[in-house]
Amino acid sequence: MYQQFYMGKEPAMQRESVDLSSIKTLEQLQSSLGQLFAWADSSSILFHSESQGGLDSLEAVESAKEAIELRATGRTSVQPAPGPRALPVVGNHYELYPDPLGNYDRLFARLGPVIKTTNMGTTVYITNDAEISRHVLREGEFFTKTTSDPSHPLFYMREQTALFTCDSESPAFPLSHKFVPPALSPRAIGHYGPLIQDAARAVFNVFDEMSDRGLACNIYQYMFKLAGQLVFRVMIGKDLQHFQELNTPPTLAIRLFGEYLKLMKKTSLRPQWHGYLPFGEPARLRVVRNLLFSTVETEMDNATAKDGEPLQLNDPMSPIKAVCVADFLARARDTDGQGLPRDILLGNTVVLLGAGFTTTSSLLSWAIYSLVKYPGNQKRLLQELVDHGADGERKWSHDELHAMKFMDCFVKETMRLHSPSFQTGRNAKTDVVLPGGYLIPKGSIVIPCFPTIHKNPAYWDNPTRFDPDRWLDPTVTATATRKGIYSPFAAGARGCVGFNLANMQVKMVLAELVYRYEFEDASTEPVIYDPEFLVVRPLNFYASPIRRTEWPSRTKTI
Repeated sequence: MYQQFYMGKEPAMQRESVDLSSIKTLEQLQSSLGQLFAWADSSSILFHSESQGGLDSLEAVESAKEAIELRATGRTSVQPAPGPRALPVVGNHYELYPDPLGNYDRLFARLGPVIKTTNMGTTVYITNDAEISRHVLREGEFFTKTTSDPSHPLFYMREQTALFTCDSESPAFPLSHKFVPPALSPRAIGHYGPLIQDAARAVFNVFDEMSDRGLACNIYQYMFKLAGQLVFRVMIGKDLQHFQELNTPPTLAIRLFGEYLKLMKKTSLRPQWHGYLPFGEPARLRVVRNLLFSTVETEMDNATAKDGEPLQLNDPMSPIKAVCVADFLARARDTDGQGLPRDILLGNTVVLLGAGFTTTSSLLSWAIYSLVKYPGNQKRLLQELVDHGADGERKWSHDELHAMKFMDCFVKETMRLHSPSFQTGRNAKTDVVLPGGYLIPKGSIVIPCFPTIHKNPAYWDNPTRFDPDRWLDPTVTATATRKGIYSPFAAGARGCVGFNLANMQVKMVLAELVYRYEFEDASTEPVIYDPEFLVVRPLNFYASPIRRTEWPSRTKTI
């Protein structure tokens, strides 16, 4: 027995004749048709006949006298994603910039959970739907990450030797995925705790002077230097000495990283031909990239123990025998005695440094922003620190920092409402129907917009309210993780491997700074973010660090 199925209004996008003789259940039919028509979620397939309407049983499908349309839950027919009307040449550029995050929210409210944008010739699909995001990030049959595609937002830093920036099909990916995660495991990060704490305390010299002189500072500029100091200590064991004086400039490598990432993002917002120009910003991007790699290579070699013994990759204690992450990656060996090839070792060291300090500088900035902009949180965090034995000298361990419940809730809420990341793009491997009936063409770029997912009122109560206490409800935490409505580090095999380090760093910095200083808002205008940078960073947030002279008494003993 054969039945005709199609999707999309006539003339159908696709029509197939299917033998139903071996189909026993409606769910089995949905699964078969899902594979045939490339549906990301076959369970969402509904059946519709022009004469009979909805068909909700296998018997009804079998007895239908006409071709049956496949429809999706919540939509009448499968159809392309909508998008704002484009202008000639520039496309939707002026619909998005200079405030892409705000404009995404506006467009989602107007057009639905998937929107199609064309910006300077590059077409990208954006979603604020957590279910769609899960399918996209899962990769597999329908999606992959191909940074070598000129449409991908990371095309101009498409380093095919590094875990974060290479294609999923790159030979470097399985190798990197085998060696890098153990270097950043909770045990490994706990081992680097003293380095992180020392790096965090280095800022005291400068903040004390600011307090004495009654000065305020652009917080991001100082968190940029602090994050560089934190990440370089862990990754290559080097003290950048960024806080010898009030205006100590960032070291060369940090300046190169900052310029490289800004040039890369700006170039990605131009027409594709612009990136091949032999002059101007594209030419400078290539120069900076080469200088950056040569600089990091020298630092990486200096960080590696020259006579160090090989470290066994399958031994969970191996990471704590290394002096830094680069040292571990250089000496780690798998069960066959093989280590990382030189180019993959360098590529991952560069990208771990760059991605690590860039995201951390933004996260630290937004954490201090949240302390001063949302009343009461600074006081609660200080009380929790005192209750856990903070005295200005205490050496915090990994477990002690993560045992502070309010701090954990505060960090989670900061990342929910002020997520630094919105660049996680995936490539469609084939024409695919996403939940809701959105047809995405093969080769398309789909970006789950985390900042908007994190504020989607379909998932969150009072989504724009900064409320750390929402995370005290275990149901919220479990649901947020299970349904993908909270994903500051993305998800799937390409999820950020640095989440352990990021959490440790932000909590250590908060523990040190909040105990020693009270931060007061010194901004003179509304805080804006940089739309032409790789991560969401505040451009004009100012605050004053005021040295504390008294502290609350313990309310309880932990």
